[in-house]
Amino acid sequence: MKKVSFFQSIRWKIIIIMILLLLLAIQVIGAYFVQRLEQDLKDSFEENLDERLEVLSYNIKEALLADRPEDGTGLPLEDEVAEILSLYGQSDVYSRLQVVDRQFRIIGTNTQPDDIGKLVTGESSVRPAIVSGTPFRSIQRDTHSGERHLIKIYPMANPDDEPLGAIYLEASMEEVYEQLSSINNIFLNGTIIAIFVSALVGILVARAITKPITEMRKQAQVMAEGDFSQKVNVYGLDEIGQLADTFNEMNEKIKVANHSTEEERRKLSSILSNMSDGVIATNESGQITLMNDPATILIGQPFEEVQGRSVFEVLQLDDKMVDFVEMQESGSITIDFSDDDHFLLLKANFTVVQDENNQFAGLIIVLSDVTEQEKVERERREFVSNVSHELRTPLTTIRSYLEALSEGAWQNEEIAPQFLEVTQNETERMIRLVNDLLQLSKMDHKEQEMIKQRVNVIPFFHHVLDRFEMNKEEAIKIERYIPRESIFLWMDKDKIIQVVDNIISNALKYSPAGGVIRFRLTRERNRIKIMIADQGPGIPRAKLDKIFERFYRADTARSRKLGGTGLGLAIAKEIINSHHGQIWAESTEGKGTKVYFTLPLIARKREG
Repeated sequence: MKKVSFFQSIRWKIIIIMILLLLLAIQVIGAYFVQRLEQDLKDSFEENLDERLEVLSYNIKEALLADRPEDGTGLPLEDEVAEILSLYGQSDVYSRLQVVDRQFRIIGTNTQPDDIGKLVTGESSVRPAIVSGTPFRSIQRDTHSGERHLIKIYPMANPDDEPLGAIYLEASMEEVYEQLSSINNIFLNGTIIAIFVSALVGILVARAITKPITEMRKQAQVMAEGDFSQKVNVYGLDEIGQLADTFNEMNEKIKVANHSTEEERRKLSSILSNMSDGVIATNESGQITLMNDPATILIGQPFEEVQGRSVFEVLQLDDKMVDFVEMQESGSITIDFSDDDHFLLLKANFTVVQDENNQFAGLIIVLSDVTEQEKVERERREFVSNVSHELRTPLTTIRSYLEALSEGAWQNEEIAPQFLEVTQNETERMIRLVNDLLQLSKMDHKEQEMIKQRVNVIPFFHHVLDRFEMNKEEAIKIERYIPRESIFLWMDKDKIIQVVDNIISNALKYSPAGGVIRFRLTRERNRIKIMIADQGPGIPRAKLDKIFERFYRADTARSRKLGGTGLGLAIAKEIINSHHGQIWAESTEGKGTKVYFTLPLIARKREG
């Protein structure tokens, strides 16, 4: 069993949960406290400013409303405002303080005396505040220093609500935020201390909880290795203690059950190891529970993949077998496990297993490979059927004509020669068939001797084609594509002539009047390749691979009409194979057929 890391264990989860709960509580309390404290500090700061602004605005308003001598002997307004600002407008938090009259002219300031007498330009909110008489408030951050400032514009008006001017104030709030930052640091330090304490407490608590669970996990690992002698300690009567008690009881029961299972397993293993056939066992639902090595080889699937699956699905019997009980009566079944590459037939014998109450408890299936037996039997049946069919047709024809002759047709000078000619042709056809069968039989039993000699194939194939040129019908043309160089092969000349004769004879039979047969010889790296192409009706793709089988005809009716035995290409294949070559065909329906075969070149001896 894989060891559980600290960060995946229950102990770590308990510590994390305790820390998270504590953090949640601290954060909720801290957030609420800091938020209320921030609001209280801001409110207190702003109330203090408002009180000072009220006193300042009262005195400035009095100065603005006071009558001044026309002779200019009185104190100028700017000087009076400056005295008021020096008395009531001094504070460390004031970053900027200006007094603006109703003509939007600065008449007093605490920072830049040169601005006195200038019109307000930068503070766009001053003019609307003077005109409307509405106070303005905003908190802004200085783009250079980053300090936060409270901006207040306090408009002033005479008793008739006519505007007199306004007081523009910028006050730094950094002191408020410094206090908040200090308080947040206090909370952060407290949180770190609380996390550290809760982690220590969590470790102690988690250790107390997980210690018995860890012991049970270790004991489970020991049990998995087959040792049931040890027991876990019981530390109390709580739920974990009851779990430990239950675990010890389970340990004892598994020990007994494991002993019984091991005895049964040894018996079953002994039986299966002495069997050469494949064995599959199922439960009452037909699901596979056991399978020996021969069975895995036969069905081509390992036990791990088929375990728990339906045996009828694995053996592809869903459509044939339904009732489990009927399997006993069905006896054995031959199952076709063939695919595109391999031919495989299995014989399956079914036996029903019953429990002590005579209830259906499962199946035992014994599998045997009967592929070779079936191949031999199928070939024997096909061979007998084909030979019988091929011999019956000419014999029936001969008998019919002989009966006609014996009944008096021999006296008819016109009909009798025709009947005798047909009888002779059918007799020759049977002789050709028997000779072909004898030749194939000798090839199968390696009784036919190959007389190979060194042959220059260029004049050889020209000679073979010349024979056809002399005997063929004028309506069909043979085109040759043969190189002029000398190419030497080891081969049996008579047998290769027979191969070419069989292929070209088929091409002549199926070529239309006026058609062309092409013969092409090409030299490749270590062999020659011959192609013989006709312009006949072609062969369907599904039948193309079967034309080299014995007695197979792509067009049965036409082949028999033309006198074919169905063995020519089969003989050609055997001859080419005995020369260590290859033979195959390519065809498109309506566009003719191409038959290829190859023969190996003579290997040159390497000079030492």
